[in-house]
Amino acid sequence: MIGIKEVFSVQKFLFNSNETKSISFRIAHLKKLKEVIQTNELALMKAIHEDFGKSSIETYITELSIIYKEIDYFIKYIKQLSKPKKVSTSLVNFPSRGYIIPEPLGVTLVIGAWNYPYQLSLVPAIAAIAAGNTAIVKPSELPKQTSAVLADLINSHFPKELIYVVEGGIDETTDLLALPFDKIFFTGSTAVGKIVYAAAAKNLTPVTLELGGKSPTFVLKDCDIVLTAKRLVWAKLLNAGQTCVAPDYVLVESSIKEALVTQLKFEMDKYPKSSSEQVDHYLKIINMNHFDRLAKFLGSPKVCYGGKVDRDQRFISPTLLDEVNWDDEIMQEEIFGPILPILSFDQLEEAIYHVKLHSKPLACYVYGKDKQKTNRILKEVSFGGGAVNDSLMHLTEHSLPFGGVGASGMGSYHGKSGFETFSHFKSVLSKSFWFESPLKYPPYSEGIMKLLKRFL
Repeated sequence: MIGIKEVFSVQKFLFNSNETKSISFRIAHLKKLKEVIQTNELALMKAIHEDFGKSSIETYITELSIIYKEIDYFIKYIKQLSKPKKVSTSLVNFPSRGYIIPEPLGVTLVIGAWNYPYQLSLVPAIAAIAAGNTAIVKPSELPKQTSAVLADLINSHFPKELIYVVEGGIDETTDLLALPFDKIFFTGSTAVGKIVYAAAAKNLTPVTLELGGKSPTFVLKDCDIVLTAKRLVWAKLLNAGQTCVAPDYVLVESSIKEALVTQLKFEMDKYPKSSSEQVDHYLKIINMNHFDRLAKFLGSPKVCYGGKVDRDQRFISPTLLDEVNWDDEIMQEEIFGPILPILSFDQLEEAIYHVKLHSKPLACYVYGKDKQKTNRILKEVSFGGGAVNDSLMHLTEHSLPFGGVGASGMGSYHGKSGFETFSHFKSVLSKSFWFESPLKYPPYSEGIMKLLKRFL
């Protein structure tokens, strides 16, 4: 087995050789990565099915298609993104030209999360390679099969000097964090994000943190209840609720609460109610620890739909909790499972007030036709990203940076934003020899002072 320090050292050597800065070099390896993944789709799908029970079509939709789309984006736009950008200069530096030159940061570390193990490990790594960096990828150890197949594919098809997958748990991650990377990209919980941030600070390594939080969904009385429930339930139950931007809870206007709950139940009826129902669109909970954490919420008398569990199969049925209060246990932490609490409100300002009392969420969703109310929520509630009259789908758009704010993260990626995350933008002022103003040179006078005030 290759040592972590050795991989870091050879990646540093490759980066310093300037080879990764070649546009053709980057494009060639991005094309190869797409080819390797496409050739091994069946192996990737088999591994994730063993870990989660995730179907091939859902793996393609939520994992592979996003990876392919990211690769295609950079192959198309990498030349444009890498070009120096001309900027205007002031009269004080006449005659001159200004440039902003994108340059890669160096050796990067990408720490992925378990809930979308391919996408959340490879999409940041793709951006890192596209920007001209090298990358060490540390996937989550929780989904063992996906971690193994990812390591096998990358490490057997690519030079370790460019990209390498390190498997392991806390010990390996700790060893990696001790190295002086030029950039660290972490996806995971806020608690672990703090550990990563503290470790990076010792080497003054810049960090992007993609975390989570309790993402609210506002449902206004003038919404289309049928379509709202359909989109909301799909977003909540995708990956069995194990999605960082899943709707965590619903805030619905009191006058339509009963109608919404009825429609939510109708939509949830399309999903399995017990582990004996074999379907390909509903996943297991990742492990027993997460299962037990979620199961403790299901003893509540506020469960108005679902609440069925099978510990042996790590199965929790789609569940609704009604009449939930802000001080209930389920409202104190991110759920990350197929349980949806319902809170009602009469005054919008009251609902906004309570949301703002909590940490800033990664996402926020609003369903309704009243633009004044919608815009008020978007303006007053701070969140990473979100959608109006939909959920989750904002992360599919390359033109929309994806990332958190406050406790839900810092920095962003996807498309152009990912390139910028793994780049430094070097500022350059270029001047000519044919003229030099005497104003900045001593001796100074009152007349020069007047001229300086005019120019500066």
